[in-house]
Amino acid sequence: MAVQYSPVLWNRQKQRYDLVILGLIASYLIIFCTLQAILFPEITTETILIRATSTLAFLLLHVILIIGPLCRLDNRFLPLLYNRRHLGVVMFLVAAVHGVFSIIQFHTLGNVDPPVSLFSSEKDYGQFSQFPFQPLGFAALLILFLMAATSHDFWLKNLNPRVWKSLHMSVYVAYGLIVMHVSLGILQQETSPVYAGLLGVGLLTIISLHLLATFREKRYEFRPDSLTTDGFVEVCAVNDIPENRAKTLLINGENIAVFRYKGKLSAVSNLCRHQNGPLGEGKIIDGCITCPWHGYQYLPQNGQSPPPFKEKVETYAVRCFDNQVWVNPKPYAPGTELPPALLA
Repeated sequence: MAVQYSPVLWNRQKQRYDLVILGLIASYLIIFCTLQAILFPEITTETILIRATSTLAFLLLHVILIIGPLCRLDNRFLPLLYNRRHLGVVMFLVAAVHGVFSIIQFHTLGNVDPPVSLFSSEKDYGQFSQFPFQPLGFAALLILFLMAATSHDFWLKNLNPRVWKSLHMSVYVAYGLIVMHVSLGILQQETSPVYAGLLGVGLLTIISLHLLATFREKRYEFRPDSLTTDGFVEVCAVNDIPENRAKTLLINGENIAVFRYKGKLSAVSNLCRHQNGPLGEGKIIDGCITCPWHGYQYLPQNGQSPPPFKEKVETYAVRCFDNQVWVNPKPYAPGTELPPALLA
């Protein structure tokens, strides 16, 4: 990636994660291909591979899209999130195999170049039910390629977190394109309602989990009715914040995490600089706020990562009166040191 970057830091957790992924994928392909060969002995090996890789890639994409909301609903799913990018790269490679075999089987035996044939073999772009489904799949694969190619922290650092996150949110665009690709492709050819039912279950699962996670987070948002004259907001009692943990607040659009530690209170932005992970759902380890997603750390009094790391988050002024916590929602520049509020 560059002089200071390694392609993958293969720690034990990553190795275990990837071995499990590869084992499950191999098992799925073996079982699927065996059943296809038994149930449909007339189809070719290429067709079996096309079916196997398409269903596997679509299944993996569903898993990727539900990991986020599952983690917000239950912290026990967090280990699945830590190396989700590995799963995304594997999913793209499986989808790429599907795309390559599809082009070989359907677009290499004619007189037209395969890329031209892909977009010109079906020309009824004006009717929705007959809209060419293969270009939709190609567009989705292109998005997945861009995401896989920029999955390393090298790109996260150099594109900046906001741009990188926006790029990777396009996975939902890819998912929509694939749903249309399946709906206008296999569902137009197969008469069995099983395929439509499976597609509906997958779509409903993703939408439902995202809505549940959103409603759960909205329920815990703190929206004050008014500010005091000096800009501070009374947010909670000191005892509402567990030791070495945080209370998360949304005040005038500012996402804030107030941490209690060693008889003190400090407030920082709730958004980790790495991937906007929820710092307020983490805890203080070895004196540092530790993000629950990937372990990025920040000092609570100034929002700075300990050397040699250079990430910084915004800080907020905190006060404590009569065992009540007050926060000023006006952010200071990332890395600004502020005196912690001392507890009685």
